[in-house]
Amino acid sequence: MQRPQVKIVFLALLLLTAATSEAAGPSGAAVTGVVRDAQGVVQMGALVQVVAGNSMAGSAFTDLNGHYMIANLLPGRYQVKASAVLFVPARRVNLQLRSGAEAVVDLTLNTLFETSTWLPAERRKADEPDDDWKWTLRSAANRPILRWSDDGDVISGAPESSSASSQRIHASVMDGDGGFGDNGVHTIIALDRVLHDGSGMIVRADVGMPGQSLDAPSTAIVTGYDKKLGFGGEARTIVSYQSHPELVSSNGTAGLQAIHLASARKMQLGDLVDLEVGGTVYMVRTSGLSAASQPFLRVTVHPAGTWTVGYRMATSQNLQSFAGLDAVPQELPVAVMYQGRLQTERGLHQEVAVGRKLGLGVIQVAYYHDSLDRVMVSGGGVLSAVDMEQAAGSTADGVIEDTTTGNFRLLGGGYAAQGVNITVTEPVTPSMWLAVEYSTGSALAAKDGGTMTLLNASGDLAPQMGQSATLGLKGRVLHTGTQVRAAYHWQPTRLVTAVDPYAAFSDQAYFSCYLRQAIRMGHVLPPGLDATVDVTNLLAQGYRPFLSADGQTLFLAQSPRTIQAGLAFSF
Repeated sequence: MQRPQVKIVFLALLLLTAATSEAAGPSGAAVTGVVRDAQGVVQMGALVQVVAGNSMAGSAFTDLNGHYMIANLLPGRYQVKASAVLFVPARRVNLQLRSGAEAVVDLTLNTLFETSTWLPAERRKADEPDDDWKWTLRSAANRPILRWSDDGDVISGAPESSSASSQRIHASVMDGDGGFGDNGVHTIIALDRVLHDGSGMIVRADVGMPGQSLDAPSTAIVTGYDKKLGFGGEARTIVSYQSHPELVSSNGTAGLQAIHLASARKMQLGDLVDLEVGGTVYMVRTSGLSAASQPFLRVTVHPAGTWTVGYRMATSQNLQSFAGLDAVPQELPVAVMYQGRLQTERGLHQEVAVGRKLGLGVIQVAYYHDSLDRVMVSGGGVLSAVDMEQAAGSTADGVIEDTTTGNFRLLGGGYAAQGVNITVTEPVTPSMWLAVEYSTGSALAAKDGGTMTLLNASGDLAPQMGQSATLGLKGRVLHTGTQVRAAYHWQPTRLVTAVDPYAAFSDQAYFSCYLRQAIRMGHVLPPGLDATVDVTNLLAQGYRPFLSADGQTLFLAQSPRTIQAGLAFSF
């Protein structure tokens, strides 16, 4: 073939290719977007697939910025799916592509329990949304992903952290009957600082108002530190000092001081096992000195897909996992005289649980065994001087009273129990979750017949079989900014302690709720102002009467009624 003819043929091929490309261009569609985790961190190396029916139309991996692009798609209806190691796949269904269209589909990957982040593993009164000071960074681990580069080398990289150094100050004033050791007006100042490396530090001071005949107010000073350890690891420590001059022991000793050290660490062993370990060490001083150590261990295995299998060992109802340190401060440890010694509540909880993600919800079934050596029992009513003298003279047990509220605590005998806990969570709106919990087990109840008094209350309480059921709601009301956590936790009224006391809702007796509402009035009020209301056992259900030494009626209750309200300001 002669050279001019070669040029003519080559030019014709170029024109034909250009014409074909121009003809196909308008009809080709594309899908693009960014893949992030639940905390907004972009995910590199996530696999994004576009599926039409049962056939694959295209796929791509996200780049360093979490971005992907899948082009040359025919018009039609598609499903877009993103998946990555240790994440539940995210999907966008019924995506209709028109000729020449470029659809933007951003996808969010969640771990199994991030899809129901409030599925509680333990009871925590500080679990309300932003009610108390929480760690600013609660992001899931971003593990390095191995992938092949364009030149054939294996590279490893994790998404760049979106955290930056920041600082926030929070001030609030709460008033009302907040329960044992938390009555009256409380002024709270907190500083939360996040460093460039993702570690965080919290300092919090809570000062109450001195009551009648009290020279000093109740005081709580807390500091906490959180540090990322890499490969999904994280360590957290909280140290606090609490002083409560309003608490009086049965022998007349006024005041209770407590030093509290709580620490926890979580780590990931490969891709299948999550390990959490930690515990609490505290010292309480009132009529004597008492110290205790309460460790916990939690292991979660991800055998396949949406299933999890876990084991949990806990010796404290307030700290049973790493998430138990999300809120500051921890609950006040209480010590009373028991068998002639100053002692605190003590027990051992062991649990095996199986969980599965169903759609956007989660179901978890657990079998547990409790060995409780001593059980704290709550009471209400003003104790007389004779009551306190009788309690002080008893060699079996004692009592500690909050003189500002009339609430008191005493120790009951221990017992062993086992049962089943079933928890189901399901989203009702994009920002609201519904939970249903059912438990079987045993709890302390007053013996039938006879008149119970403070002197023999501990001996008259015996374990009885029972069941409990809870309906809970938590989240944010759309278009209002109202944050809500409400629950109705029912159990037989004869029981004065909780069935399955280590369960999530065991401290929310009967009807309890928490509301937080942002107050916005244009430029009249500054931003960051919120109103809060916190109520426990609003209907005052489950009270068991018994007689005081002077003939007055006192009550034992699983959780006495409390109500607090106030204003909070963040800046």
